[in-house]
Amino acid sequence: ISSKLALHRLETGKKSKVVTARTMLSRHLFKYQGHVSAALVLGGVDNAGPHLYTIFPKGSCSKLPFVTMGSGSLAAMAVFEAYYKQDMTEKEAKDLVHKGISSGIFNDLGSGSNVDLCVIKKDSVNMIRGYDFSNQRKFRQKYVIPKGTTDVI
Repeated sequence: ISSKLALHRLETGKKSKVVTARTMLSRHLFKYQGHVSAALVLGGVDNAGPHLYTIFPKGSCSKLPFVTMGSGSLAAMAVFEAYYKQDMTEKEAKDLVHKGISSGIFNDLGSGSNVDLCVIKKDSVNMIRGYDFSNQRKFRQKYVIPKGTTDVI
């Protein structure tokens, strides 16, 4: 999709719109009828303003003010529905997303343990890796198996 968007920019001489990326992703997923197994969140800013989409594995999509996807999405959505408000500051939005992801981590065994954030503005994208490590193992067993313990056949 990235290379198709680059070609699109070269052909038109303009920046790609977020809806163009959404359409390309939806068509690709629809073509494979869910066998790609990708549930996506797409966000961006273009000349029409900010956009946030959720794209389901079979290609359908929704545009909403907040979205969640993945195994911890129900817990995260509960937090978003309870605390989301219009015109949040960047700090409030980061705190809300952190709280939502952490809720997903702690209420779902399939989720990971770290929180990564992505702040998308009109002229910049800031990926914040390792924003928080909510659920790290406190104790780790180290196994020492002496040589000769297991027979080699």
